[in-house]
Amino acid sequence: MNSNVKYNAYLKELADICGISKNLTTHIARHTFATTITLENDVPIEMVSKMLGHRSIRTTQIYARITKKKISNDMKALRKKLFFGGKLKLEDREDDLHKVAI
Repeated sequence: MNSNVKYNAYLKELADICGISKNLTTHIARHTFATTITLENDVPIEMVSKMLGHRSIRTTQIYARITKKKISNDMKALRKKLFFGGKLKLEDREDDLHKVAI
């Protein structure tokens, strides 16, 4: 298993190659993984907690933040289930959804 120092060196090298000016660290990588890669792709927080090796979901909640994108995606999925029985694409029925909302 590599140390944080070694991972940070790899991340710095990747940032240089990709032209990323932010100082990437294992800590930032864990936040990105927990929020962007898992939660925004509908992985339950309990699973994220296990993947990060946390004993408590409270620790995971420090790393995994709910974003506006996640809220928007979840609301779209909920509308689809409530108004269209989960069978139709929401994008195809935006006009119908607007009528239902009125």
